[in-house]
Amino acid sequence: MTVLIAYATKYGSTREVAEAIAATLRAQGLAVEVEPAAAVNSVEPYAAVVVGGALYTGRWHRDARRFLKRHRAALADRRLAVFAMGPRTLDDAEVSASREQPDHALAQVPELTPATAIFGGALDPSRMRFPFNHLPASDARDWDAIAAWAAEIADDFSAAPELV
Repeated sequence: MTVLIAYATKYGSTREVAEAIAATLRAQGLAVEVEPAAAVNSVEPYAAVVVGGALYTGRWHRDARRFLKRHRAALADRRLAVFAMGPRTLDDAEVSASREQPDHALAQVPELTPATAIFGGALDPSRMRFPFNHLPASDARDWDAIAAWAAEIADDFSAAPELV
């Protein structure tokens, strides 16, 4: 089984998480390819897909949303998992508020019912433009939680028979 991890990022934090998820899936014996969501032309070669995107000013990255819409028919026939990155802290209220945007994107493709996760985001103001370059730096990524979620989806992907 080959798994695609398609990520949408502006500053690279989501790519780092995609690579960490890929490492966990590979450790579980799965073949994995990691690509920017906008660069993926087809999901046909993959039995399972993970889509990740960052949240910017309360919206899930456009490339992640477009990926789901563009590949919706093929994704309906594959195992699918989705993650979003964004809350500056792992406070329950921030995580809950962050969940609204990927949930809204998934509501646009109701035939897809993926496993989902929200992870804390990272903010490096030195890489941003005004006014965001005045925000305090933060990194709320919980690498243990990311690895645990990746192990769960690896188990789910491996346990189910090939769909395609």
